[in-house]
Amino acid sequence: MPATTDQTFVVLLGGALTVTPRLRADMTGARVVAADGGMRHAACLGVTPELWVGDFDSTPPDLIAAWPDVERQPWPAAKNETDGAIAVSAAAERGARRIVLAGALGGERSDHAMMHLVHAVFLEEEGFSIKLTSGEEEAWPLLPGTREIDLPKHSLFSVLGLSPLSGLFIDNVRYPLADFSLPFGSSRTISNVAEGPIRLSLASGRALLIARPYDLSGA
Repeated sequence: MPATTDQTFVVLLGGALTVTPRLRADMTGARVVAADGGMRHAACLGVTPELWVGDFDSTPPDLIAAWPDVERQPWPAAKNETDGAIAVSAAAERGARRIVLAGALGGERSDHAMMHLVHAVFLEEEGFSIKLTSGEEEAWPLLPGTREIDLPKHSLFSVLGLSPLSGLFIDNVRYPLADFSLPFGSSRTISNVAEGPIRLSLASGRALLIARPYDLSGA
C-alpha cells in the first residue's frame, strides 16, 4: 500500500488497552504494526497488523498460532532497542507521519511506560505527530508552538514539564494560565479540567499532556 504524506499508523504495544470510542476513532483508516505481546490487542480491535516485530519473549505460542499469515520480523533478545522502538521505526520506514502508540500507558512495566513517553517527545521533535493511549488515558508531547487538543468538557488533564517551561498558555480550561513560567519539578499544572477542546501555547521547554477523557469527575 503506498504511503501518503499524512499516513497514520497505530503501533500495538504491550501495556493495558481498553477499547473506547476515542480509540476506535484513532484506528479509523490507520495501518497497524504490532510489537511483540502487543499483538494480543489486535483481536479485540478487529484489526490485522501488516507487520509483527520483536523478540517474542512476551508472546505465547497460541498467540503466534492465531496469526499465521501476519508477516513477522524476529529480533534477538539481546538487542539495543525495545520492541516498541523497533515497531515505531518499522512504521516510519513504511511512511508513517502520525503514530498512535496504543498500549503505551500503564501495564506491569513502569520503565517501559516511561520510555514510551520520553520516546514520544523525541519522535515529536523529529517531526512526527504522536499520541499515546490506553483507551481510557491519552497523552501528547508538548513542544514550543501552539496547538489545540480535543477533550470532552469536564475531563481531567495534567501538564508534566520535562524541563523548565516558559511562555505557557493554557486556555478553555477551569484554571487557565497566561505566559506562565513553570519550574522543573513543579506540580502547579497537575489536575486541571477541560471546558471542551483546550488551546495550548509554549515558548520554550518540553512537556507532556496526559488526559483522562472519560473521567468527568471534574464536573
